[in-house]
Amino acid sequence: MYSETEDVIRALAENAESVCRAYLPAGRREGSYWIVGDLQNNPGRSLFVRLAGPASGPGAAGKFTDGATGEHGDLLDIIRERTGISRFPDLLAEARAHLGRPQPVLPNTPVPKKPKAPGGTPAAAARLFAASVPVAGTLADTYLRARGITQGGTMSALRFHPNCWHRDEGQTRSIPRPALIAAVTDGAGAMQGVHRTWLALDGQGKADVETQRRAMGHLLGNAVRLTPHEDILVVGEGIETMLSLVEAVPGLPVWAALSSGHLGAVQLPEGLQRLYIAIDRDPAGQRAAERLSARATEVGIAVRVLEPLLGDFNDDLRATGKEALRQHLAGQIGLEDRQRLLG
Repeated sequence: MYSETEDVIRALAENAESVCRAYLPAGRREGSYWIVGDLQNNPGRSLFVRLAGPASGPGAAGKFTDGATGEHGDLLDIIRERTGISRFPDLLAEARAHLGRPQPVLPNTPVPKKPKAPGGTPAAAARLFAASVPVAGTLADTYLRARGITQGGTMSALRFHPNCWHRDEGQTRSIPRPALIAAVTDGAGAMQGVHRTWLALDGQGKADVETQRRAMGHLLGNAVRLTPHEDILVVGEGIETMLSLVEAVPGLPVWAALSSGHLGAVQLPEGLQRLYIAIDRDPAGQRAAERLSARATEVGIAVRVLEPLLGDFNDDLRATGKEALRQHLAGQIGLEDRQRLLG
């Protein structure tokens, strides 16, 4: 094994819980294990990842076993399955990025004249976003309006791609499908990744495929910044969830962290005074909100939690309408922000 690869695998094992929280956020820690349903991040108790143990050999940290399927491997295998990255150099680059390591510089390595652009990187994400078009009037607009959201066409962080490649687990051939594309950016506004939601051909829902959403690039700590923030910010999980809040309260500055695992790790901007965390009504979302709330409180940011009536705020919007959702939010927004946001 190439020594740099061995070093990355060892470093991943030393940070096994961080890897699991980022790539298998539907699971949870129990003792010395991270437990989740399977490699597709479904809830359950079949797949066990060892979080502590020796660096190698029996009982090594970072090893996983799926009791239902017999699958086993290490944390690089988990990252490969969750990102869809197939080329090993790109997989190592993703692992280095998660660990916060710089990419290696190899000055004496010959560079092909026309290197193939790798997938799964921020550069690849930027190319996909640039090849997409604004949402207004597209199938993505149809999809969002079917979910009660009319503001999607005004969001510069959202775009539409009519033929975004899709491949389900176990398939050998990719198929072009229409997709809603969301830019994932860092605190400096630089694109670090994209999130893809594949859509039905009539736009009335998501595509009828096993994997309806997938991200590429570097997500940890970053977010889909849907509207500009000032001294207050609302952060939640899903894009549709956060757009539902804007539908009811157009003045809300909102970010989508895309999952409960990433919600707990999102990097908060400097100068933030008050943080609202829009949770989903599930245990994973509540735990993520607790982690983010603790981090914000440590640096002196006041925190409030916004809770939906149903599963999430898009469920509320579709069930009760935007005026009822506005009134529900008015009871949870702090007095110091109520007039400013609600008018």
